[in-house]
Amino acid sequence: MNTASPWQKLGSDTYELGESPFWHPLERSLYWVDIPGKKVLRAPEGTGPVEAWDMPSEPGCIAPAASGGLVIALRHGVVRARHWGGALELITELPYDVAAVRANDGKCDALGRFWVGTIDEPKARRAAELFSIDCRSGSALVKRQAGDALTANGLAWSPQGNTLYWADTPGHVVHAWDFDAPNNVLSAHRTHLQFAAKPAGWTFEDRSYQGRPDGSAMDVDGNYWVSMFEGRRVSCFAPDGRLLRELEAPAQCPTMPCFGGDDLKTLFLTTARHGRSDAELARFPDSGAVFSTRVEVPGLPVNYFKD
Repeated sequence: MNTASPWQKLGSDTYELGESPFWHPLERSLYWVDIPGKKVLRAPEGTGPVEAWDMPSEPGCIAPAASGGLVIALRHGVVRARHWGGALELITELPYDVAAVRANDGKCDALGRFWVGTIDEPKARRAAELFSIDCRSGSALVKRQAGDALTANGLAWSPQGNTLYWADTPGHVVHAWDFDAPNNVLSAHRTHLQFAAKPAGWTFEDRSYQGRPDGSAMDVDGNYWVSMFEGRRVSCFAPDGRLLRELEAPAQCPTMPCFGGDDLKTLFLTTARHGRSDAELARFPDSGAVFSTRVEVPGLPVNYFKD
């Protein structure tokens, strides 16, 4: 397994389930969420001190807005905050049962639509879906884009914007579609990456398990960087699906990478400690922290929500 420069921990705190990191180039800050902790977090310069903002329900994903502030997908609905700590204005509710389903991984496309994937928490039904929310006309136009999944993750677009990637984590699969951005249409579905299932009786000491695809990021060469949950690695795949490199993660359960810093060559990584065993946390006491390392190829900048 390839290694990069040593991972640096951001601050001294850990979080239950870090997700949805993005680098805000205008503020020169890293944003992310702690889903079960019901917090949106940010760290100026990507180093801190970390600021925390309590949410009324679990935030699955966030994105910056072109006119300032954030768009936030909470369990109970998608909200707009005009500034940090400001009022949460409901944009729309999504058509799912909030008792069993909540918002999960998501981000904006290049035209400013907010895409939100969901998770079926009991893992009882393939109820996870992917929605796009278009607010450019002044009202929220919600469109179901994909479904038949358990946990929506791994959302990313190719640098040209004509391919969309989306993962179902428990299925160990990353899907791909052709994407007609102006018309907001997916077509030509195919399996992009398929990983081996988790072995029966697996424990974290067993390095033969690659893990399963969680959050992702895209670099300027069109390479897909994906956190492999329980696999203790971040894997980088070429557009044709070839494995290019793997970075050993500083926690057993990395959750999502993003590119940041002025040159977009700092790879930030959120991780999880929620639900992990005492033995695993003893081995990886910084599980749940945010980490960073340097990489050679820059990532794509964050897309902004437009309303």
